[in-house]
Amino acid sequence: MSSYPDNYAQDRAEIEDLMARYLMAMDYNDFDSYADMFTEEGTLEFARGAVTGRENIRAAAKGFKEAVAGIYQDVDGNPAVLRHVLCQSVIRVEGDKAWHTGFWFECANDGPRLEEGGRVTPTLGTFGIYEDDLVRVDGDWKFAYRNIKNEFLAGRESGSANPVLAMDAKAESAKV
Repeated sequence: MSSYPDNYAQDRAEIEDLMARYLMAMDYNDFDSYADMFTEEGTLEFARGAVTGRENIRAAAKGFKEAVAGIYQDVDGNPAVLRHVLCQSVIRVEGDKAWHTGFWFECANDGPRLEEGGRVTPTLGTFGIYEDDLVRVDGDWKFAYRNIKNEFLAGRESGSANPVLAMDAKAESAKV
């Protein structure tokens, strides 16, 4: 992108804040805040399928975290602590609409125990790409659509093409 609108820095900061709050809400099981980051009729597409509407998103996120607790366990059999990290974010803003693509990964305490101190070694687990359509609602950025690509799941990979090109094409088509 060769030029940015005058308010790009402010919009980008607000969108990055939304992304960070989203990850904190998920990692700390705050499903109300998580769902409120979507528009009323927002859609979340992820490993378990697509759900639309805040109430459905809230229920899907809670159900997913409960299922994950049975899969990821520390060496004592307790649910592992998962923490997500977002990096390499590309954000395109056009008025009250925006698009984002970014690389995410997750680490957890489900690794082997270290001999000294009895601490659990964190492991780098899953990773993928976020594909987002965002809209400004009453002055706040919200997810209208979030697609969580998972590079480790068949059928959920991001593919071999640069995802930024797909994001830019989507933004350009929205201008027409």
